[in-house]
Amino acid sequence: MKPIHTEIDYKAALQRLEQFFDARPVTSEGDELEILGMLVDGYEKKTTPIESPDPIEAILFRMDQMGYSQKDLEEVLGFKSRASEILNRKRKLNLSQIRKIHQAFHIPAEVLIRAY
Repeated sequence: MKPIHTEIDYKAALQRLEQFFDARPVTSEGDELEILGMLVDGYEKKTTPIESPDPIEAILFRMDQMGYSQKDLEEVLGFKSRASEILNRKRKLNLSQIRKIHQAFHIPAEVLIRAY
């Protein structure tokens, strides 16, 4: 077992990982599976960083998670038409709306200020 530095190393680690996928914990195979998993995870984080989501997608995702509807967003923003315009990408979020949504839905402000 060695660190993963290249795409070839990565593919080899994935193949080896598949061999031990059903290994039981606290066995030599289980230990190797755990270590390989950490190595693969580290390599993936370095080579394929995950971008922040689109602000509207983040709002829709959080609303779905919380069981909220557009009506709940309307209550947060104070205007029925604003919620519809924002969700349909006809109007951009302003600073006041970003603050309200951040506080009500607990979406990081960094996500809400991204351009879309």
